[in-house]
Amino acid sequence: MRQDGAQPPLPRRPHGAIVSGHMISRRGFLGGSVVLLAAPRAAEAQQAGKIYRLGLLSLTPTPNLMEAWRQGLRELGWIEGQNLLVEARFSEGVDARFPEFAADLVRLKVDVIVAVSDPAVLAAKQATTTIPIVMAAGTDPIASGFVTSLARPGGNITGMPLFADELAAKQLQLLKEMVPGISRVTVLTATATDSGPRAWAVAQAAAARLGLVLRRFDVNVPDDVERALASMTKQPPDAVLAMPTTVVYVHLARIVDFAARNRLPAMYAFREATHAGGLISYSTALPDLFRHVGSYVDKILKGAKPADLPVEQPTKFELVINLKTANAPGLTIPPSLLLRADQVIE
Repeated sequence: MRQDGAQPPLPRRPHGAIVSGHMISRRGFLGGSVVLLAAPRAAEAQQAGKIYRLGLLSLTPTPNLMEAWRQGLRELGWIEGQNLLVEARFSEGVDARFPEFAADLVRLKVDVIVAVSDPAVLAAKQATTTIPIVMAAGTDPIASGFVTSLARPGGNITGMPLFADELAAKQLQLLKEMVPGISRVTVLTATATDSGPRAWAVAQAAAARLGLVLRRFDVNVPDDVERALASMTKQPPDAVLAMPTTVVYVHLARIVDFAARNRLPAMYAFREATHAGGLISYSTALPDLFRHVGSYVDKILKGAKPADLPVEQPTKFELVINLKTANAPGLTIPPSLLLRADQVIE
């Protein structure tokens, strides 16, 4: 959570502009068996002809995020096929695979490890204290014990976390603004994770201010998703908040389909959900974050130490609304909310 305790501002489009969107892949963050990126720099800091090896720990492949990462590297002169090899390992939603993958990257003696999600960062942290680790996503790195401070990380970890815990308050606020009459909200989360209890505490505090009653369902393993949906069938809530957990992400299609069929207003922490038919999402702008991660890799490969590279907080957030989904249950989206959306899918 941000050190000043402030909630992130809701982004506004200049002059209320609305952009129409299209369906895109709803596959996960990043990954692959072995993906090649590459890049030479004619920069003086690089050793001529040296091939650097970059390790990647992530969930599943997401084309737009992978392309954003590549773009960030290209902008710094790292062009495919010349002096950067990326060894990618991804869990397909099974966090227990990360320790083995991290150990494999250490054996390969990669120059940098990019870790996406808290479990990936933790696995990398436990596998090495010397290889630089760059966070891409994740929640609160101080609370998780990854860094000692944002300004001076202090160890071999730095990067761009999501600070996703604090977004729960804004997500509930937007959900209430979209459907003012709601009072009972089912929350899909995972309190078994390090960040889960923090996110749940933020959601509870926001619910008290908004006059909402929350019912929590922990979805720590895939079977938990079906149990949660079955319970909601028997006791329908007024709305649903799907928090940014690994299991929720991997099973977004199932959750989105359930909410649509049961005409449940649902807020998601991933924009992929709205592109797949979900009602509304509010999240960190992941493509921008992943593009910027390339700058950390670039600085480290040129000799910078992670301990000296400040952890940056995200500054851009995305509000996405699916009007087609809203029209199905006959919801009328407040014009003020539409004007503040970064993307409106029609």
